[in-house]
Amino acid sequence: MRPAADLLHAPVLGRFLRWRHARTTLQSIMLALAALIILDGLFGPQIAPRNLAGVLPWVHWRGFVVLALLVAGNLFCAACPFMLPRRLAKRLFPGNRPVPRVLRGKWLAVALLFAFFWAYEAFDVWASPWLTAWVVMTYFALAFAVDAFFRGAAFCKHVCPIGQFHFVNAMVSPLEVRVRNLDTCANCSTKDCIRGRYAPASPLSEPHPIGTPGQALGLDGLIQSGCELALFQPRKEGNLDCTFCMECIHACPHDNVGILLRSPIREFASDPVRSGVGRISRRPDFAALALLLTFGAFLNAFGMVEPVYALQSWVGRILGTASEPLLLALFFVAGLGIIPLALTSAAAWASGRLAGSSAPLWRGVTAYAWSLVPLGLGMWAAHYLYHFLTGGLTIVPVVHEYLSDLGVVSAGSPRWGMGSLVPESWLFPIQLILLQLGLFLTLLAGHRIALREEGARSRALRAFAPWAVLATFLALAGIWLFFQPMEMRGTFQAI
Repeated sequence: MRPAADLLHAPVLGRFLRWRHARTTLQSIMLALAALIILDGLFGPQIAPRNLAGVLPWVHWRGFVVLALLVAGNLFCAACPFMLPRRLAKRLFPGNRPVPRVLRGKWLAVALLFAFFWAYEAFDVWASPWLTAWVVMTYFALAFAVDAFFRGAAFCKHVCPIGQFHFVNAMVSPLEVRVRNLDTCANCSTKDCIRGRYAPASPLSEPHPIGTPGQALGLDGLIQSGCELALFQPRKEGNLDCTFCMECIHACPHDNVGILLRSPIREFASDPVRSGVGRISRRPDFAALALLLTFGAFLNAFGMVEPVYALQSWVGRILGTASEPLLLALFFVAGLGIIPLALTSAAAWASGRLAGSSAPLWRGVTAYAWSLVPLGLGMWAAHYLYHFLTGGLTIVPVVHEYLSDLGVVSAGSPRWGMGSLVPESWLFPIQLILLQLGLFLTLLAGHRIALREEGARSRALRAFAPWAVLATFLALAGIWLFFQPMEMRGTFQAI
């Protein structure tokens, strides 16, 4: 088999990524941007389109994130500035306590994502630079506190809502950190990719088990940490829980780990036991995370169109309340809990009946829920890029005003109306292409899962049919959303 293309072999970029301090450099740049967001958010003008905290996180960062996921992979986690305080925490505190069993898995992350989606709309976080600054500072504090106490990358694996967004959607990305040759791993005796590399002068008195990174145990003599998320490269599959930290690349003594090109639906064709994850078709917490992010893409867009206000007013009159946080809580419970559970349960029930399967209902949901991930990413991309393409140039006057306040440039009259990166007539076709590409990959992934679960092609087609109907229904809902008037958040027109 011809080896896959490897990003580490690219002429310039590959050399940079192989550099030991590449990730720290990227994190430092992002840390500087985070500091600017915090400072301007706390002390700058409290008008979102005129503040770095109102523009950079909610327009530019989200636009670049979905572009990175579509063309590369989990690049945000690779450059995550929140890694710097957690790295400091590992130096100052032992950080060797095991994560409590009740907090393992993804249920905590699911709850935090739900809370964030609700709070974002209930308190108009996007419109408040001050609140945005506090969200960023809270993130830094949580990353520090969690990893000061618990071993490994506990914050990244079990807590970070942003990280979970990237883990799940990176399943559709074209790049993956994985071994080049499994035979090389079979003959490796050190397993540095997971254990870490130690100085010869400080040998390990007792080798620790594979799956527990040396840095997390606080062992002396560590000169290169292994994977802190406990993903053993020979048994790692796909991008779930992978932060693109590249520690395994630097730790491998055989130069056998690369950033390889792969099929965007490679992960859906089989259901292996994944290192650090297990079988995802047997993990209800992972399925809940996938469904939350998929349906969240549509609910997030629905929260910005005109019909939502009429619906909110109607429900408020029925319940006799005008409390927006309460009404939005009901919407989110319905949109991220009741409706996804009802639709996927119905699809799983119909799938089992048509295929003559006796598998439990929950098993059908956890197996096929993953097929909806590409459609969810298509909707996220269509929505986020809409805001990015319509408001991308807003950063120019915002930066100008920020620098003029510091006395770096002369004050003037910034062009607050400038913003759009493309003609308005391009927006709908771009959105439609992204959503339809997501639907196509979802249908392909769903068919692959059906073949994996059912075996026989005729049974697979019958089992796949209800999930195809559900995916098509969601895609049509997305197209309907594109036709609705949407708030122009993050641009001067929004105020």
